[in-house]
Amino acid sequence: MKVRFVSRRIRVRLDDLEVSALARGESQAVWVEWPGGGWRVTLDPGSKGVKGEGGALTVGLDGRIPELLTPENEGVTLPGPPRVDVEKDYGPQHG
Repeated sequence: MKVRFVSRRIRVRLDDLEVSALARGESQAVWVEWPGGGWRVTLDPGSKGVKGEGGALTVGLDGRIPELLTPENEGVTLPGPPRVDVEKDYGPQHG
């Protein structure tokens, strides 16, 4: 999972294995820690909405997985705040 912070929004890019894990109901997370703090982004297929506390953000994808799995869709957008774009980034690495 790749996370990019952009002005007033977050962009999350997923590979095919991560999208498959979400479809199976498995949360996906990425984080960085340092002494006294850190940041964490979790994609949770079992919750709804965007919720943040401290340096942790949970992006609820309940009800949005079918839309994410649709081949024609590049991804899904959750309005937030912050707005979160969850996009598929399928490269040749797992093909």
